[in-house]
Order: sequence, then structure tokens, then C-alpha cells
Amino acid sequence: MGVTTPDNASSFRLAYVPGVTPSKWVRTWSERRPRVRLELVAIDVAGCADAIRDGQVQMAITRLPDALHHRDPGPHHTIELYEETTVVVLPKDHLLTAGDEVGVDDLADEQLLWPLDEPLAVSQRPGTAVEHRPETTGDAMELVAAGTGVLLVPQSLARLHHRKDLVYRPMTDAPTGSVGLLWPAPTSDLADEFIGIVRGRKATSSRGDSAPAPKRSAKEKTAAKQARREAAGKTPGKNRRK
Repeated sequence: MGVTTPDNASSFRLAYVPGVTPSKWVRTWSERRPRVRLELVAIDVAGCADAIRDGQVQMAITRLPDALHHRDPGPHHTIELYEETTVVVLPKDHLLTAGDEVGVDDLADEQLLWPLDEPLAVSQRPGTAVEHRPETTGDAMELVAAGTGVLLVPQSLARLHHRKDLVYRPMTDAPTGSVGLLWPAPTSDLADEFIGIVRGRKATSSRGDSAPAPKRSAKEKTAAKQARREAAGKTPGKNRRK
């Protein structure tokens, strides 16, 4: 993964999708790069690839591989950060709320909503799809509350759109998604800096791109060996006690 350094970079534009909270990493960035403004850009999953390809942002915290299903971001890199729990969002009085968990087979007779922003990519969709596809996950939540259908989403989105008339239950066997980083290739110095922050790399640690230590000559090796012997009280030339 090559690293490039942009000239006179004064800002770093970071996109993030709903349900993701980058505040901890933002604070660390402000401590390490106080002269480079970190600009946060709210974006939906479907728009991440376009934003990366067109240079609107330098990196996105998004859902993978979902973000790559919508558009081609061009030459890029990704890193998965953590896996999200998939839940089904239900009206508060729905029969499936009686259990603590729900299986895919339990949704066989249900009407499911699939919003156009697709917060969760599912190859084999359970139940019957509602013909109308709401624009956003938020719109889909409104329809769940109205009794139009139920909805599969990452748990973070269920929490984000919490309503008193809705509940959610973890899915035991549904596909899960991952939250990760998406950024263009080659990797810029600032992108590499943010990757290090997310991975917990300390500010003083090496990023793996430092030059290797030069090889010592035979004379230098001999001098170093002699210094070690002297430090251990084994200096050559002194008489040993017989």
C-alpha cells in the first residue's frame, strides 16, 4: 500500500454513514494534527463510492461491502473495523416481539421493507418484499410504525431511529454487515494517519515506512563487541588469576 503526501493539505474530509459515531477518533485527530482541519461529511451508504471516486471526500467510514455494491469507487482500499448485529424492527404489538430473538424462518410470512439507501445488503431476502421502496431507512421506520411491514437493519440504525411505538429484536441467522474504512488509492499521508488513529496506533509509533538501520562495518562491529566486553568486566589484555 503506497503512501503519498498531498502538498499544503489544510483539511481532511471524512464521510460517515448514519449510525456511525466517529467522535472518539475526531478528538484524537485534533490532538495529533491540530493544523489540519478534519471536516465531517454526513452521507448515506449508497453515496460513498461516488464521493470517493469524485474526490468529494478523502475517506469514508461506511458499511462494507454494501458501499461497493452501488457504484465503482475507482482504485481504492478498504479495512473492516467491526461487525454489526442485524436486527428486525417491528411494531410494538407485533407477535414476534414475544421472543428475545428472531430467525429468518420466522419472517417467511412477513412483508419486508427494503429502503433504497440499502443499509443492509441481503442476497436472499426473507418473506415478501413490499412493492414500494422508501427512499431512506428513516422513511422505512415510519412505514413500520404504520404497519406496512417490518425492516432488517444494523442495530446501530435501529437505535438511531428509536421510536416508542417500535421495538427491535436481534436476528439469529441473518446476514451481517461490517463497518469499515473506504479510501482512494494510493494512500495519502493523512489517510494513513487516520488509519493509525482508528487502529490505536500511538502517535510516537513507527508507521512501517522508516528507513532500515544502516549496516555496520567490521571495524564498527569489533568496537561494539569490545565495548560490551569492557562493560561486563572482560577487557582483553588483563592478567587472569591462575
